[in-house]
Amino acid sequence: MVITFSDLNGEPAVRGFLHEPEIANGDGLVLSHGAGSNCESKVLVGLATAIARSGFEVLRIDLPFRQARRYGPPFPSSATTDREGIRRAANMLRARVKGRVFAGGHSYGGRQTTILASNEPNLVQGLLLLSYPLHPPGKPSRLRTEHFPKLTKPALFVHGTRDPFGSIQELRSAVEIIPGQHQIIEVEGAGHDLRPKSSAELYDRVAREFQAFVGKI
Repeated sequence: MVITFSDLNGEPAVRGFLHEPEIANGDGLVLSHGAGSNCESKVLVGLATAIARSGFEVLRIDLPFRQARRYGPPFPSSATTDREGIRRAANMLRARVKGRVFAGGHSYGGRQTTILASNEPNLVQGLLLLSYPLHPPGKPSRLRTEHFPKLTKPALFVHGTRDPFGSIQELRSAVEIIPGQHQIIEVEGAGHDLRPKSSAELYDRVAREFQAFVGKI
């Protein structure tokens, strides 16, 4: 189901696609994309489809920067607006489902979601983070973890073993400062795009792991 919602207050619109499960478990998940893509990226579509099959209502969204420009990465000044877009999507999904609302995304989308969750810990009940961009490629000292000590909600990281934005070992060290429950799913041979030899198998695996992870909350 295509979703477009806006109001007259000048707030970022919620635009994307809603995956409705055949048998709903009452919970919902908002997924946002990376800096170079949109909500139609293969990883978002594949993962949203798999997670919806397991009972979640999944809303994959175009972040405000992508609504403003079809191509190109976000400007640093757009980060606040992009987080507002995620907030509005989470609130929109909360009005639809009876249970819990989770949020996350791929790379940039996941990072902005963690920053939002660190500032508003009651917005969502947990995080699903795909290829978290721990640092720029080749610049391991420029860690993007200053907000990690404020992440109190459970966080499930999905990370490729060949991701230039952070190795598995770097990620393991980084998440030690997160006070909330956290777990890392390693994807052997995958880079930042999370596209191993069998993407369908990965999506089903992540869906199972995510369901099990949030089942412990």
